[in-house]
Amino acid sequence: MTGVPLTKIPVSILDRANSRSGGTEAEALRTTANRARRAEELGYHRFWVAEHHGVPGIAGSAPTVLMGVIAAQTGRIRVGSGGVMLPNHQPLVVAEQVATLQALFPGRIDLGVGRSVGFTPAVRQALRQDKDGADRFETDLAELLKFLTGEAAITSRPYDGGARPPFVLATGKGADIAAKAGLAVVVGGPAYTGRTGMPAALARYRRNFRPSRWYPEPYVIVSANVAVAGTAARARELLLPEAWALAQSRTRGEFPPLEPVESVLQRQLTGRQQKLIDESLASSIYGTQEEAADQLARLLDATGANEFMVTGNTFDPAALADSDARLAELMGLPSQSPA
Repeated sequence: MTGVPLTKIPVSILDRANSRSGGTEAEALRTTANRARRAEELGYHRFWVAEHHGVPGIAGSAPTVLMGVIAAQTGRIRVGSGGVMLPNHQPLVVAEQVATLQALFPGRIDLGVGRSVGFTPAVRQALRQDKDGADRFETDLAELLKFLTGEAAITSRPYDGGARPPFVLATGKGADIAAKAGLAVVVGGPAYTGRTGMPAALARYRRNFRPSRWYPEPYVIVSANVAVAGTAARARELLLPEAWALAQSRTRGEFPPLEPVESVLQRQLTGRQQKLIDESLASSIYGTQEEAADQLARLLDATGANEFMVTGNTFDPAALADSDARLAELMGLPSQSPA
């Protein structure tokens, strides 16, 4: 994929349904659904939601439920999970949930799965899981695929012969497992380019890939936090609310609702908090359309990715909508009228 023009790369969005200071979690979920409708109109390829449990600043805990809501409120865009954390669920239940969605919204459902377990002992206990849950991922994934394709003793219903193209969130051993299973991988972002981690993992994934019924050859989606605005300074500001929340999660143990940019700018940060914010910004893509296009081109060239996925959020939904629109324009996405 090296050297492919930006306008030839499919672009998608992953939204974690962040909560916002002063708002409700119900509002956060509705904001995510509204963003999905706009993303469809702007020509984005996919819209994915995530799974987090017991996080004060994230309302997105049940991706397949939210996928159903979003799919019902849109008409064309692919809707998926980024991802369902397979250690938290029985593979048959996951297969049945996505099979139901696929039956209701044929050809529009993506199943992305990951290896992560709950971040705290209390969450892991509530999920009836332990830290070793990620070690069962390869076995659970193989079982899930058999349920989807009708090769297991029990076939998930409604049955569609394994029509959904599965994706693996490639953290840790995920890329190796995806290669062995012949599945696409989702990796993130600029923080790893120029290092040995992601390029080495992707080279190994491509080298060891085994063609499957879904993918005849390797398929890579690279993701990154993105903010595009009229100036680089304004784009940087859009990233601050989530960068601050992430810094708090790593210094205080809790990811809070997003705060207004002005509130973050007025805070007296510790050296550790400032360092974490700087690291978050350094791993993001932001600037004017021209600046973001240059950063994106370098990322896609370094990874040889087949597709790009926007991650990240901000406090102001209107500013986020403007950033999504600016990115869609610079990527040459085919805007569409509402379905």
